[in-house]
Amino acid sequence: MFYVVLLAMVAAFLALRLYSVLGKRTGHEQQPLPRAAEDRPAAIAAPPRPLDTTVEQREPVNRNIDPRAEAGLRAIIAGEQGFDVNQFLAGAQSAYRMTLEAYWAGDEATLAELTEPDVAHAFGEAIAARRAAGETLENRLVSIERAAIADASLDGREARITVRFDADIAAVTRDAEGHVIAGSLTDAVETHDVWTFARTLKSRDPNWKLADTDEA
Repeated sequence: MFYVVLLAMVAAFLALRLYSVLGKRTGHEQQPLPRAAEDRPAAIAAPPRPLDTTVEQREPVNRNIDPRAEAGLRAIIAGEQGFDVNQFLAGAQSAYRMTLEAYWAGDEATLAELTEPDVAHAFGEAIAARRAAGETLENRLVSIERAAIADASLDGREARITVRFDADIAAVTRDAEGHVIAGSLTDAVETHDVWTFARTLKSRDPNWKLADTDEA
């Protein structure tokens, strides 16, 4: 009976030793096998980017360009590579505001700088008629909601770009006594104008001048 108990104690001792060794990580455990290539998630390849090698592709895409104007704009860019569509549109909006304010104020000198002679003459006649009637304008350009290039062309070096302006204008007309005879400064009116600007490419004068006006 004594030997049976002794063997049982030896067996328990060996089992405890095995557990103390096998139950611990030694740093030599087998690492997971690398996954086969077909089992790995496939990498998403980026689509190849085309190289911009032409003058036409260097001009960034602009949503404010009518497709009918694209060919003319490409010709203008080729004729004067410093031309930038975004800068032109920003300048056109400034010219729109300055021209309207000059006309409303009867400032013919400023109009002569901003417009072609025929347009300046037409503005001058309208200002003269207004003065003869004793009327004054108290108009205000509230906002330009959108300016978009509607057309463009190049004839030799003579470039023309047509821009559509969607704007809100508050307008008041007063008579010689100062009474309001038309309009309101509290109610802005939606206005849609189509103006054409012209310039001789590669000339010393960098400014585009208003060559034609119309309503959309």
